[in-house]
Amino acid sequence: MKSFSIQKLLRQNIKSLVAYSSARSEFNGNASIFLDANENSMGSLVGGQYNRYPDPQQAQLKTQLAKLKGVNQEQIFLGNGSDEAIDLLFRAFCNPSQDSVLCFPPTYGMYAIAAKINEVEVLEVPLDANFQIKIEAALNAIKLTTKMIFICSPNNPTGNLISMESIDFLLIHFDGIVLVDEAYVDFSESASWVEKLDQYPNLVVLQTLSKGWGLAGLRIGLAISSPEIIAILNKIKYPYNINTAAQELAIQAIAKVTQKNDWIQELNKERDLLIKNLEKISIVTKVFPTDANFVLVRFLEANKIYDYLKTIGIVTRNRSGIALCEDCLRITIGTKDENSQLIKALKNF
Repeated sequence: MKSFSIQKLLRQNIKSLVAYSSARSEFNGNASIFLDANENSMGSLVGGQYNRYPDPQQAQLKTQLAKLKGVNQEQIFLGNGSDEAIDLLFRAFCNPSQDSVLCFPPTYGMYAIAAKINEVEVLEVPLDANFQIKIEAALNAIKLTTKMIFICSPNNPTGNLISMESIDFLLIHFDGIVLVDEAYVDFSESASWVEKLDQYPNLVVLQTLSKGWGLAGLRIGLAISSPEIIAILNKIKYPYNINTAAQELAIQAIAKVTQKNDWIQELNKERDLLIKNLEKISIVTKVFPTDANFVLVRFLEANKIYDYLKTIGIVTRNRSGIALCEDCLRITIGTKDENSQLIKALKNF
């Protein structure tokens, strides 16, 4: 593979940055009296220890996640959703008005939004008709200024896995960072790219507790990578980016891995049944293969169907305005009853 140097990619201002040192990061250990962080010593109006600042490094939560993911704690960054990790990667490695990143639409929209917020050029190579990367076109699109490549797999909004061969090829032939966003990997039978971190120093894997773990309201996203890259993200993050309640609840949830796996098994079963039922409906022209907890469906007159479903209280995501997703709705897999109501409504359209 091409030579990969974090220091070569890193912005000069980040290299020279002295990270903020919070009170809770300076003291590690046991104490009975805390007079270091200007907290309210009277306590918390909601009980518990919420008058105290949270652990800035989320040590207990990372300990559990490291066991679960088969990595070291130093390889995990926790963000306020995966979006924080995406934004921090731009801040660390992309110089505004100078550098560029590569994306493959249709895909998760926050890659381009984060790039524009940080004044970074977005290079786009649309996926092919099967929602796969056109490798030759991707290589031709890469510039000397290109610092990162964003790949969502399973992809959003299409639901399919990007071929392992394509991702391997880019990891080998690109000397910048390749980010693989696995927000929906829990619903797939495919192995996680976390297993290849030792092989690729330029790989960053994004995961989340929002989907499979059912914790979207807590906003906890993971970036898993080399200790060197994770150290940079920790250096530039806000000191207390994951609040105490979110850390506590996430630890409780992770202890229920069996229930989480049962949920995923049930949702995948419902997904297969929903697809079969959708394929029998006359206004459906195509149901795309999916490895996620949603399915992309092409309809006759999708805009009208979207509006009709809204009038009866069923909300889907209209993706008709996106290239390659014309006349498509993205439908999250619901409960058995919710899926039955959707099918009934579509048959009555």
